[in-house]
Amino acid sequence: MSTTRKNVWELGGDWADPILWYARGVKAMKSRALKEPTAWRFYGAIHGFDQQMWQQVGYLGSTDEMPSRADIKTYWQQCQHGSWYFLPWHRGYLIGFEAIIRDAVVQLGGPAGWALPYWNYFKPNQNQLPPAFASPDWPDGSGDNPLYVPQRYGPDNNGHVYVPMDQVDLNALGDPDFIGAGSGGSQGFGGVNTGFSHGGRVHGGVETQPHDNVHGLVGGGDDQTLGLMSWPDLAGLDPIFWLHHANIDRLWEVWLRIPASTGDPTTANWVKGPASVGQRAFVMPMPGGKSWTYTPGDMGDLSKLGYDYDDVTPPSATPQMVARLQRLGVPQAEAIARSNAMAGPKTADTTADKTAELLGANQQSLSLTGAEARTSVTLDTAVRAKVVTSFAAAAGGGAPDRVFLNLENVRGLNDATVFSVYINVPDGDDPASHPELKAGSIALFGVRKATMTVDQQAGDGLTFVLDITHIIDALHVAGNLNVSQLHVRLVPRNPVPESAQVSIGRISVFRQNH
Repeated sequence: MSTTRKNVWELGGDWADPILWYARGVKAMKSRALKEPTAWRFYGAIHGFDQQMWQQVGYLGSTDEMPSRADIKTYWQQCQHGSWYFLPWHRGYLIGFEAIIRDAVVQLGGPAGWALPYWNYFKPNQNQLPPAFASPDWPDGSGDNPLYVPQRYGPDNNGHVYVPMDQVDLNALGDPDFIGAGSGGSQGFGGVNTGFSHGGRVHGGVETQPHDNVHGLVGGGDDQTLGLMSWPDLAGLDPIFWLHHANIDRLWEVWLRIPASTGDPTTANWVKGPASVGQRAFVMPMPGGKSWTYTPGDMGDLSKLGYDYDDVTPPSATPQMVARLQRLGVPQAEAIARSNAMAGPKTADTTADKTAELLGANQQSLSLTGAEARTSVTLDTAVRAKVVTSFAAAAGGGAPDRVFLNLENVRGLNDATVFSVYINVPDGDDPASHPELKAGSIALFGVRKATMTVDQQAGDGLTFVLDITHIIDALHVAGNLNVSQLHVRLVPRNPVPESAQVSIGRISVFRQNH
């Protein structure tokens, strides 16, 4: 049976049948003991588990019996982050979870075709938390609504949960390459080449935005008031997690339908997954005591997976390359023709061979505390000359270099930290009044664990990559690309306390051949 995942805001009401049955299924999962593989908490621990944190938020008690060592080793702490496996692993996670909820729904007398809804916070007037998740009551007024959790603090840490639209974007859809070039260049739509990566260092394009930011903005809180969605080891315990990830999964399908997309990787390490090289397999508990092992290659075709989405229409925005060429003065018709010619017979695997070169870096690490932090990146004269020269390609039928800002070795203790990055904002001006100078917004989802030397983490922190090509293009058009420095301002959504210990090891700029 094929099912269709639909927009939670367009089901016909706050407590439309699919949501009501979801709540009943969640309640059934929550009634099961932690050690049961189809229990709510067991499934949450597949994404991540931290004993102290779970105890702090009331999800682990002294009388709870832990699963067997074999089950923990097979299933728990399996999620893929900072990896080209991010999208396929989470797709399998959703499929397993959806099957368990559907099984519970059927046992309760519900529809066999129940499907998990998704939350598309980008649609007009749909960025608020869906109402069924915001109230502790069921629709009849009785308490104990299983979709409600008190540990959602929202972007302003006041309990009002919504996704502020100036903090999220769909820029990742404009990257034609699934695999990131790495080494300072584009992180790609799907991420950089890794092995099994429960907490990788460089987050991919769609993982950085909107995935990470929605987690931090919805969860909110700090290291004392833990918002479930803000921390990878807690996120799977929040029922809204699954609707958020259904939307990320949907965006993967949207990206594949964009003409410039090079498609999913075909290289064996991606298709066969980490188990093919002796690392952990991707495996989910299923209804009836069964277990399901899958590979990334199994995840590429929704028609073979038994579900689809009601809307996978790509945005109507001008394609990235066409928009860039027009920005550089190429007429629209010519820009479209050139973009089509440059697309050529590329594949997801060949685009990973692009090279990046350091254009400049700041001189010392930077502490992010309070309401703002500033630094300057000194540019290498010879490498900057290569970028300037590359703009001649726009007149000769090619495309100039792309330019990326890297925030390297970001460390801290508060995963809920969210901030925006601006380039060359005039002194005395409010950065928010210069959206054209905004490099992007970042959420430190996973930073605490990446800062600690535990669970095979080296303590190097996270690295975030932001495409600042549009800012460099504007400097070129204005004749100002001969600058010796770029001035960077980091503006947190909420003031960052010193106790969060947020620091950035280096801020660097790289050029990448297109």
